[in-house]
Amino acid sequence: MIDHKSIWKKAKAALKSTQPGHAYSTWFEPIKSIGLNEHTLLLELPNQFFFDWIQSHYLDAIEKACEPLYDGTLIIKYTVAPQNPLIEHAEPDSIVESYNATAPPRPKTSLNEGYTFTSFIGGSHNQFAKAAAVNVSEDPGQQSFNPLVIYGGVGMGKTHLLHAIGNGILNTDPRKKIVCASSEKFTLDFISSIQKNKTVEFSKMYRNADILLIDDIQFFQGKEQTQEQFFHTFNELFQSGKQIVLTADRYPGEMIGLQDRLLSRFKSGLAVDIQPPDYETRVAIVMEKAEMNGLKLPYDIIELIGSHIKNNIRDLESTIIRLLAHSSLSNQEIDYELAKKVIKERVGQMSASEVTVEEIIRRVSKVTGVEEGQIVGQSRRAEIVEARQASIYLCRELLGTSLASIGMHFSGRDHTTILHACKVIEEKKQKNKRVAGIVADIKNELSIVLS
Repeated sequence: MIDHKSIWKKAKAALKSTQPGHAYSTWFEPIKSIGLNEHTLLLELPNQFFFDWIQSHYLDAIEKACEPLYDGTLIIKYTVAPQNPLIEHAEPDSIVESYNATAPPRPKTSLNEGYTFTSFIGGSHNQFAKAAAVNVSEDPGQQSFNPLVIYGGVGMGKTHLLHAIGNGILNTDPRKKIVCASSEKFTLDFISSIQKNKTVEFSKMYRNADILLIDDIQFFQGKEQTQEQFFHTFNELFQSGKQIVLTADRYPGEMIGLQDRLLSRFKSGLAVDIQPPDYETRVAIVMEKAEMNGLKLPYDIIELIGSHIKNNIRDLESTIIRLLAHSSLSNQEIDYELAKKVIKERVGQMSASEVTVEEIIRRVSKVTGVEEGQIVGQSRRAEIVEARQASIYLCRELLGTSLASIGMHFSGRDHTTILHACKVIEEKKQKNKRVAGIVADIKNELSIVLS
């Protein structure tokens, strides 16, 4: 009797012969067959995005490839790979049964189980915040870490850490009652309780928590009754030694429209910030997100994305998804040119001011091997002077920055020195292919965000 692995192996061979190479490697190669039971073939997909894409684009293709390989009607079902697969060594029939069985007991929460400390990519920009979050998950209710306020811009990973704390606590003690909600949900629950005359039930739901996790507390601004209710909820939990974790878009002391007594409570514990990820962390995030989406990217494309998508982690992830979508919809291999196109779509028509002098110096340093500190310093070594002059030239050429302003970035050099540097590089470009190449490469990279 034919087994599930044999069916899928032959189906993949058929798909490989009918689908474009990039589509096959991106969307079909990562799919695994994990069971066949009662005319049902179960295929496992790497993640939810993958699942959604297959559902909307390739169901018919997979069915057509599988149908001739099975004697009778074959039903194909799909599942998303678990975070920690525990069924690799099970027998095929039991796998299908376990798929339909009730999952191991876990308290019902609104936590995203994919948001864990393991899946959170750390760097210098978020190291302290992550360490504080881990500490809270291991020993919730500590006076000095209660409340814990995690603050930073949009898409920096605040919500990820918030949910990771809850998941970490549940992994240690599933009996803990964790309430996780956005500030909007808290507000809507409160309004609904007033309308339905169920304010007592509302209070019990939030105040019986062992751990209270509230996302985006800045949206309490201007909502006086909600703030009043949250103040009393906060006090009761805090006085009972329960852990409170909050996220916000700014330091609590800088918030406007919140009651002073609330702000005082928020500032009484530990506030930690998350900064935008640095270049190395962005590259690591791109590599991780690409792998999660079953996408193998050359390093030059990973580096390109990491260099230009700087604002937040969410933008990095959405860039990977857009790359996949472009590739599939246009039947085009993912290459450097496609990556540039997608990046331009993501960053839009950015102004020159969004590329900084520091960014240009960093890129010149990387290309020439001269340290950034030396480029802006006083050394007269020929290779350092050349890197410095190239940096000055690019600042003038790409940013149109005033001579005086450029001079200030380069140890206070005067305008005549800046003009001389520009003139030297302009002449070298005509005679020296290496210098011309350095300037051209950096201009091409930055033209993605400047054009």
